[in-house]
Amino acid sequence: MLWLVLLVCASPMIASYFTYYVIKPEKRNNYGTLIDQRAHPVPAMATTTLDGRPQALEQFKGKWVMLMVGPGACPDSCRKQLFALRQLRLMQGKEADRIERVWLITDREPLDTLIIREYDGTHMLRADGATVASWLPADTGTTPADHIYLIDPLGHLMMRFPKDPQLQEVRKVYKDINKLLKASAVG
Repeated sequence: MLWLVLLVCASPMIASYFTYYVIKPEKRNNYGTLIDQRAHPVPAMATTTLDGRPQALEQFKGKWVMLMVGPGACPDSCRKQLFALRQLRLMQGKEADRIERVWLITDREPLDTLIIREYDGTHMLRADGATVASWLPADTGTTPADHIYLIDPLGHLMMRFPKDPQLQEVRKVYKDINKLLKASAVG
């Protein structure tokens, strides 16, 4: 009888070791691509606000940062990314205050006033395009401007989301961010 009780109590642990070491799951649980933080540290960049005041990207440490990169002309794909950033933050509900949205503008083009007003709350910073392109990894055949990146509260670049997520994929991006916010006590 004692051996039966021990077997029943130990069976969950035996099953977990078996599934972890013998039956390894092949499917990823996240939609975005995890980035090795050691290979892509966030550099200290000289970034400025639209009116020319210095504002460092490091200032957002302590918060999750959804980052996008692009020119000031902001083509249609850029507007879609700005919209996705805003909606992804709003979808987080009470956790939305833990997230900041940042657009690194890689040129000196003037921005359309309607974009500034429509996406109020997005931190729009000007940065050197070459510096930005050197540390942001992109998928093959794409550029950093095609992706949305996620920086953790400690200031590490940690995730890249695929180019042009459609409506169903935006839900997957939301789930990735939501899981991170739930699992993290930081930020």
